[in-house]
Amino acid sequence: MKVDVVTLDNEKAGSIELADPVFAAPVRGDILARMVNWQRAKRRAGTHSTKGISEIRGTTAKPYKQKGTGRARHGSRRSPQWRGGSVIFGPRPRSHAHKLPKKVRRMALRAALSSKCAEGQLIVLDAAKAEDHKTAALAERLDALGWRSVLIIGGAELDANFARAAANLPNIDVLPQQGANVYDILRRETLVLTRDAVAHLEERLS
Repeated sequence: MKVDVVTLDNEKAGSIELADPVFAAPVRGDILARMVNWQRAKRRAGTHSTKGISEIRGTTAKPYKQKGTGRARHGSRRSPQWRGGSVIFGPRPRSHAHKLPKKVRRMALRAALSSKCAEGQLIVLDAAKAEDHKTAALAERLDALGWRSVLIIGGAELDANFARAAANLPNIDVLPQQGANVYDILRRETLVLTRDAVAHLEERLS
């Protein structure tokens, strides 16, 4: 399919042909959900931890004698029945990452790109470059374009001025082409790809 290419000054800069296998693939909601769960699981720190009975600081003496008190028998003040005691089968530090086939990950990225294209939320930008690193100047240009919640994917190396100017803008994310991922694409309303990013994604996913 053919789409128009625009500049940051909201001017037309020609057109580009998008590969149908990458930008017009079937949109599989189940595959997208699996991919988002996989990405977010990898990001979890997994540092949650509770103390077992061997880690609780306290006496090892028996609270009171076994028989004759009329109370339930207890052997340790560090047991979970007591206030300040241990936790049984509580969370321990671990990795939440799980495996997802590379074929499924590639399918999910094609589905995410295709969903943005089908919804009319995919824009091709001539180049993501700025003359200076002033946030206010870039914010005015993005407001003129009507971009409120947007992910901008640039070339292999981001323009330093553009990346620095966009760093303080809320709901504006900037990634290099090799960082394109399903979660970041779906969490923003509009997806903006530069010419270099389109060529890279087509080569990567074809």
